[in-house]
Amino acid sequence: MDPCIGCVAINESRGSGVLYHQSLHDGFVPAQGPQQAFADAIDRHIEEHFGRGEFVYHEITSHLVGVHVYVVTPSEERPYRTLITSGMSELPMTVPEGHDISPYAELMLSLPADWPLTEVAGLGDETGWPLRILKQVARLPHEYGTWIGEWHSVPNGDPAQPYATDTPFAGVVVTPMLRVPPEARTIDVGGGIRIALLALIPLHPEEIAVKVKRGTDALIEVLDRGRVTELLDPRRPSYA
Repeated sequence: MDPCIGCVAINESRGSGVLYHQSLHDGFVPAQGPQQAFADAIDRHIEEHFGRGEFVYHEITSHLVGVHVYVVTPSEERPYRTLITSGMSELPMTVPEGHDISPYAELMLSLPADWPLTEVAGLGDETGWPLRILKQVARLPHEYGTWIGEWHSVPNGDPAQPYATDTPFAGVVVTPMLRVPPEARTIDVGGGIRIALLALIPLHPEEIAVKVKRGTDALIEVLDRGRVTELLDPRRPSYA
């Protein structure tokens, strides 16, 4: 059966907002450093559920939290690269009362195996925008004193602008992962602490407009129409 966003979304807690906020911080705030138990749990989880790491984009100097990005090599089972953050969970998010979700999260997305990634690729490179959005969205809840949950969307500016000159995508929506078993969606740190591992799906401007004007359920219908998952198809059309 093909992955289906609506199949896992209907009964899950989810955010309905489009995130626009004002920063709580004036200038650079150095990260406090990783919690070793969290970092170790993320390492184990990646190897168990996604495979061998190819390399890691480490941060030398970090604002608020140190967001490192693991690149998992393609395999027979998962013939594409998977990018997973480690460090967003250094701090808890500000989750409102009444939401039964973990205050800790990490993010991921998958890229075609031939996507031009190298260990020295810069975030400013035209093909580096998936790395940029992982880092930007990972810092967002800590920068603005908010939270990231399933079906929150984050446009790239207002009005939303493409991430790069050669891509139409101008925002992302946070979703459950579809190409993994359910147990891969949660990282168990121990001591009752769990980290939600959430996917980012890049959106066309028209798809962002569907979310803004018609809501989450309408966007889910749009993405299901195109069988869109966390594996980025850089040439996919808008399904709005």
